[in-house]
Amino acid sequence: MLLSELSARLYSAASAEEFSVFCDNPFVLVEVDGTIPLPPHLPPCPVIAISEDPIPPPLADMVVSNREQAQAIERAISNNPIASTVLVHLLRYNEGISIPQRLVAESLAYSTLQHGSEFQRWLRSREPRKSSPTSDEPAVTVERIDNELLLTLNRPEKRNAYSAEMRDALCAALSLLSFDAGIHKATLRGAGSCFSAGGDLDEFGEATDAGLAHVSRVARSAGSLMASLHDRIEVHVHGACIGAGIELPAFAHQVRARRDAFFELPEVSMGLIPGAGGTASILPRIGRHRMAAWALTGARIDAETAMSWGLVDEIVD
Repeated sequence: MLLSELSARLYSAASAEEFSVFCDNPFVLVEVDGTIPLPPHLPPCPVIAISEDPIPPPLADMVVSNREQAQAIERAISNNPIASTVLVHLLRYNEGISIPQRLVAESLAYSTLQHGSEFQRWLRSREPRKSSPTSDEPAVTVERIDNELLLTLNRPEKRNAYSAEMRDALCAALSLLSFDAGIHKATLRGAGSCFSAGGDLDEFGEATDAGLAHVSRVARSAGSLMASLHDRIEVHVHGACIGAGIELPAFAHQVRARRDAFFELPEVSMGLIPGAGGTASILPRIGRHRMAAWALTGARIDAETAMSWGLVDEIVD
């Protein structure tokens, strides 16, 4: 379908409904054939546009150069059409609002999907996880040197999986920065082989009340604290930076990546969306179209690619 043909069919709310998973259209693929004004209605499903123009058309959710590049996105959407649709809706909405508003919208969407069929299917597909020994070490270590706060994610045996305990400890540490104007800077690192391999999978599926999960996530949000303290935070990342392991650093004023760092957003493959603030933090760094394509496919990108996108600010040896 040509972009102009799609646009012509979006002047009616009824015809726009045809482009949805309920009408067996989990996505729509279009070829860009000129500058098309934004129609009064948007399709409920993700829009993949084929174009060589570096400026993406407003109607598109992501842009590829050719049909082959679209196939990985099509497969990802077909595997989890509800999570994919919620992601693009959220990115469309979050593009025009403030970071605090984005965080609320993301939490509502994430909490909803936690109780959806796609995430429940992913939970059932997992092999039973062996219980791991608990550690007496703090989940986040805090050290103050003069006017600088040194924070370290400290679950190296779990690849610094982002757990409720780690979230609470990180929020407490960031509160020190918030309340003490004498601390000029906070530097956040990860202990062990990587910065963070993302959310603690041992805790996935524990939320049984969507409303409570949302209110809890908004009330205690490391992402919200990092956004409010943005210009005083620097993050050094290395190794795996997955899910929360890049969503949280992206809030910082400066993200320095070691050359071995790599980045992934795997949540859509689980029937979810980024839930640690990524649609608030990564969105302004790399843009809506690039984020949609990346989050849908869950592709792994290296430090050089992240630097070229603006996801990180510096590569260090």
